[in-house]
Amino acid sequence: MTSLRHTPDARLDAYVDAARDCILDVGWRRTTLTEVARRAGVSRMTIYRAWSDMGSLLGDLMTREWVGVAAATRVAAADTTTPAGIAAAALSTVRALRDNELFVRIVELDPDLMLPYLLHRRGRSQEALIEILAAEIRAGQEAGAIRDGDPVLLARTLTLAGHGFVFSAMTMTDAEIGLDDLDGEYARLVTRTLEP
Repeated sequence: MTSLRHTPDARLDAYVDAARDCILDVGWRRTTLTEVARRAGVSRMTIYRAWSDMGSLLGDLMTREWVGVAAATRVAAADTTTPAGIAAAALSTVRALRDNELFVRIVELDPDLMLPYLLHRRGRSQEALIEILAAEIRAGQEAGAIRDGDPVLLARTLTLAGHGFVFSAMTMTDAEIGLDDLDGEYARLVTRTLEP
């Protein structure tokens, strides 16, 4: 099976775009590789040669989508080697994921797709996000701006905290506490976790 993580190919990217469009229209459960092929304007066998099932295609789509969001939000951050800079980038990523149309659609129609990544194992997207964050933490430690500690452990801890702010933040809002209030606390949590 071919995968985006192994083969940078504009054609595969176009097929993933077609899958994204299908999922936005009808959800993951009603999206088939045949429908993806139809939307991409290629034969079913072309898609089947790249992905054996919708699960593997969805994995590539989610990895591309979530890592792309994180990369874009980090580019926008001023300095991701200080606690405040990493906190700003992390909060920006949380907000962007929470508002991402693909993420919202999956949570609306097929929330159980996310459960394995919350309860049983890390996915490629989570691993990639942890790598990005760990590299920023390591650079901040080398500059003396971030406390000592295993950068991967710190990155995993902050990612774990971020899950709640992506998936469950709305359950903690009401007339007294708004989303901006919670987001401010998340930024404070990240900053204080990383301060020397």
